[in-house]
Amino acid sequence: MAERLATMRVDYDCEGFDIDALAPTWHEQLARWLVEAEAAGVAEANAMVLATTGEDSRPSSRTVLCKGVDARGVVFFTNYTSAKSHDLRVSRYASVTFPWYALHRQVHIRGPVELVTPAETQEYWATRPRGSQLGAWASAQSAVVRDRRTLDDALEGVTQRFAAEAVVPAPPHWGGWRLVPEQVEFWQGRENRMHDRLRFEVDGHDRTWTVRRLAP
Repeated sequence: MAERLATMRVDYDCEGFDIDALAPTWHEQLARWLVEAEAAGVAEANAMVLATTGEDSRPSSRTVLCKGVDARGVVFFTNYTSAKSHDLRVSRYASVTFPWYALHRQVHIRGPVELVTPAETQEYWATRPRGSQLGAWASAQSAVVRDRRTLDDALEGVTQRFAAEAVVPAPPHWGGWRLVPEQVEFWQGRENRMHDRLRFEVDGHDRTWTVRRLAP
């Protein structure tokens, strides 16, 4: 494998991607690429890799699902007592990457984070399957557990607890985070590793956006 790694390579033969091909805003362009990824059959097209840092300044990353995109930012939901939420409360800053390998595309977003409103959490919570709702109650996300049986027993207990309830309420320790972009980079693979990188950058004072091309 060590020898094979050096020769593993995919040649990109995608069409060019220039500034005049961009949508007027970063969120419209992201929505456009999300639609194209889904249409192309990309599994979990809304999956994004979330990177955070904790009190020790050491980075950590994991995959989450994007559940909202608009001019305000990108939104995902999680347990507020999880490791990722702890990191976000400490640093108040994060980055995400949408890795659409099959399309030779990526989108990188970085900026500060904020909690979504309780109303936004409730609106999304109502769309979740009941099993996912019960799982959010049963799992003390990121906590060490003795074995799989512990998790199964917790889920069974929660299932019985809400068995007579038509609607499962959202846990008080669960909700959404919004990443408010300062930079959004659209990356398109090109031949000879001369990739197209177009980055939206916001001015911190008046929130105006500028687009710049970056060297690959």
